[in-house]
Amino acid sequence: MASLAIRNLFHDKIRLAVTLTGIIFSVVLVAVQTGLFLGFTTTTSNVIDNSGADFWITSKGVQYIEAGVPFPEKKLYHARAVEGVQEAEKYIVRFGQWKRPDGADQSCEIIGFDPDTRLGGPWRVAEGSVHDLKLQDTVMIDRFYAPKLGVTHLGQSLEIRGVRARVVGFTEGIRTFTTSPLVFTSYKNAQRYSDLQTGQTMYLLVTARPGVDRERVRAALLGQLSDVDVLTTAEFSGKTTRYWMFGTGAGVTVIMAAVLGLLVGVVVVAQTIYAATIDHIREFGTLKAMGATNGYIYRVILQQAMVSAAIGYAVGIALAILVEVSSRASGANIVLPASVRAGLLATTLAMCVSAAMVSIHKATTIDPAMVFKG
Repeated sequence: MASLAIRNLFHDKIRLAVTLTGIIFSVVLVAVQTGLFLGFTTTTSNVIDNSGADFWITSKGVQYIEAGVPFPEKKLYHARAVEGVQEAEKYIVRFGQWKRPDGADQSCEIIGFDPDTRLGGPWRVAEGSVHDLKLQDTVMIDRFYAPKLGVTHLGQSLEIRGVRARVVGFTEGIRTFTTSPLVFTSYKNAQRYSDLQTGQTMYLLVTARPGVDRERVRAALLGQLSDVDVLTTAEFSGKTTRYWMFGTGAGVTVIMAAVLGLLVGVVVVAQTIYAATIDHIREFGTLKAMGATNGYIYRVILQQAMVSAAIGYAVGIALAILVEVSSRASGANIVLPASVRAGLLATTLAMCVSAAMVSIHKATTIDPAMVFKG
């Protein structure tokens, strides 16, 4: 049976090429669009996810991290007094204007934190030290955005809102969804780089003591602080991602493109497998005349579909991985973890099997007597 399925599949190499092209196109398109979606969700909330905090205290109703509203920083001391709180720190996320060496302005996103703590600082530090940010007028940026900001080397001095900014470190692989590069600096420096008024902060990052009930800590914080929301890191991350991916429509566009790629693949594969079945209809009639059951014919057609799926997936996922690797040097951030690759394999098999079902009915309802007719 397997040899029959293979012979039928490779009998017409042009039709096989068309079938595989449809599968490969579908795999690459769905993989890239899914990878883009995951990449977008990662960049929308990576600052939150890598903050090391258990809770984010925000002004009431903040929808996403870039939309923070200032509130009195004296709330920090009230938060630190709550039973079960291990650490609480002020945090700034604020857009600013970076002055390039050529005089052009470039929007950037200023991240102000306390370098003496582990909360909210840069991760994936490739060069330099976080402790260098304790010095006045020092910043750390990602290497990917260095050309965009006009940075050529460590120690270079530029300006943010007319205040000197000396680059003392580089991170590697920290992207931003807003296209405004992240600029990490100390909280004191961030206050000077932004227009945040003295005595105010944007966020409070809080960690709970090990072993305490975090929901009780959250309830205590809400009872101690007024006019704020207390969100877990996961909640604030999800809230930010939902806003950027669905509130702005960006995620819906990516999802629709992935679904379109899947539909195109199903249509192309269904058409080619159906055409191959019709071309061999007399052979299937001969098999039935010789006593072959419908189940046998089912298996032949399904094996053809699964072999096509395996070949198409192998080529398609290899191309998608190449696209993923090349995206690291471009503005797009494509992420294809092992779970996505495995899911895509299952999807490809299901797509091809579903397409094969279209032709099975035709093959199993033929009259075996047709082989004896002229």
